[in-house]
Amino acid sequence: MDRPIDTSKAFKDYARMNQKSQNHAMRARTVIPSGLSRGLLRHSPFPFYTVSGSGAWTEDLDGNRRLDVHGNYTAQIHGHAHPDIITAVNKQLPKGTAYPTPPVQEAALAELLCGRIPGVQKAVFNNSGSEAVMVAIRVARAHTGRNRIGLFEGCYHGSSDAVLVGGQGLPMPEDPVRVSRPAADMAGLPLAVTTDAVLMRYNDPQAVIEAVEQYGDELAAILLEPVLFAGGVIPAQAEFINTIREETKRRGIVMICDEVVTLRQAVGGAQAYFGIVPDLTTMGKIIGGGFPVGSVGGLNEFMCNLNAPEDGGTVANLGTFSANPISMHAGLLGMKLLDEAAIAKLNRLGKMTRNGLVASIEKHHAPAQVTGTGSLFCIHWTTTPVREARVAERASSELALLTYIGLSNRGVHTSARGVSCLSTPMEKDDIERVVMAFEDTLDELQGESWF
Repeated sequence: MDRPIDTSKAFKDYARMNQKSQNHAMRARTVIPSGLSRGLLRHSPFPFYTVSGSGAWTEDLDGNRRLDVHGNYTAQIHGHAHPDIITAVNKQLPKGTAYPTPPVQEAALAELLCGRIPGVQKAVFNNSGSEAVMVAIRVARAHTGRNRIGLFEGCYHGSSDAVLVGGQGLPMPEDPVRVSRPAADMAGLPLAVTTDAVLMRYNDPQAVIEAVEQYGDELAAILLEPVLFAGGVIPAQAEFINTIREETKRRGIVMICDEVVTLRQAVGGAQAYFGIVPDLTTMGKIIGGGFPVGSVGGLNEFMCNLNAPEDGGTVANLGTFSANPISMHAGLLGMKLLDEAAIAKLNRLGKMTRNGLVASIEKHHAPAQVTGTGSLFCIHWTTTPVREARVAERASSELALLTYIGLSNRGVHTSARGVSCLSTPMEKDDIERVVMAFEDTLDELQGESWF
């Protein structure tokens, strides 16, 4: 672009509507780096600060109410302050929030997960999806005696060192290289992050075959998101995901399915939707009912590595608040509420959302497109078909931010990167609100000649 985006009407309106948040951001910056703890929530010109949430809506410091299609990066699948979950938590609170002994509550949630997810015969709990991935990788390395981990371009598997590669600086889409050179996503990571990683092109079956042929005897695991979420809400293609399952079985490589985001796709998660059974599954977000949680589940022959040493185990799942009774109570009820009917409704509304956004794009002849599946969607400012992260990375980040700000001004909260989701309190009227806000935003951007 040949002009700064802070000259846009969208940015000026945002500053006017969020003066208390702007003042709070300045205050917070004196004691917190850049004013907030979660790096993924930073954006220009400053974030707004939420004070409350109810159902599908939130309210900020300035009293602005917004329909939440951010969902705390998909964790709030039942929206905010669901009355049944609040009741369950309030019953537990007087009995304690964490114990120095194993809580009785974890068995019920483990039984539910084992009963509905194909690749989960046993499960352990921790505090986040990041921890779940970290533990799953340890299990894979212990099980195989190998060290390297196969990852895909554009992946995000949480904040542990071993997986913070391949999220940016990718090859050009026209570059024929299939197994690319890993680069660290941030400073401060050990050299092993890049030397131990094998980075493959997403949605490219041949990339998997090539990587396994070259590194098969060194690969402990291949870690896959069935929908590349942070990389652009890009669903895996059937041939691609089936090739991963076939190649990992053939070479004794552990297939880890990262379902931290995609468990919402079907009752049995995305793995049930795609008809595969991975060796290990990582979970989080929705299984906590709005509270911190993570879980590693898997087939018995892999989960036995997490047994006590006297039972032959070699890997310990740790954490002071792992399987705390609050998260277990809330998670059990939240997962019971997320039954087949609830998921079918979410997926139906998701399709309606994507269709409405596409219609607005076509009406305005905007150089954009929509990706997604189920109740997930993302807007990309590029005309190149988005089937991999290389394309998504090169979409216009300036137009994405202008879209985010424009939607925020109209009472719809996506993420600044465009990745979005729906929640069970939403109805058809809410979808129409999202589409109308997007249409008005496109009108404004087009009127100012931003595209």
